[in-house]
Amino acid sequence: MRKQKGFSLIELLIVVAIILIIAAIAIPNLLRARISANESASVGALRTLNTAQISYNSAYPTVGYASTLGNLGGTSCNPPASSSACLIDTALQSGTKSGYSFQLPSSSVTGTPASTYQFVVTPLAPNQTGVRYFCSFEDAVVRVSASALTSCDNTIPPLQ
Repeated sequence: MRKQKGFSLIELLIVVAIILIIAAIAIPNLLRARISANESASVGALRTLNTAQISYNSAYPTVGYASTLGNLGGTSCNPPASSSACLIDTALQSGTKSGYSFQLPSSSVTGTPASTYQFVVTPLAPNQTGVRYFCSFEDAVVRVSASALTSCDNTIPPLQ
């Protein structure tokens, strides 16, 4: 009789089953890590937006705070202007970054010069790109909520 070389069908099925069990354990952890990374990146971007608003207000005191993300961003910055200050990158200027949507509602920028603003940050796909909602206003404190936000005020607890 010839000696057979290779693996039997049962041995291959056992290996595949072990790989599937390991994948079932690892994939949820990977998704949780991705959500955590997206949330951290969005908080960092929100802090960048607050810093940009403060810089914009200092650079253009007759205008006050920027009324759109486009005013904070820009591509032709030689020289910067109030309509294109080049304080944030183009990805953030577009309003989406790291699985989150960044909004600067026009109704939140009030006064002449503008003395108030609000940023509202929401996950693009809740429970997939993020599970928490963030916001901030002119006090530059990042605030967090487990439910969707339409505006930001002192009643929303700060991020800890």
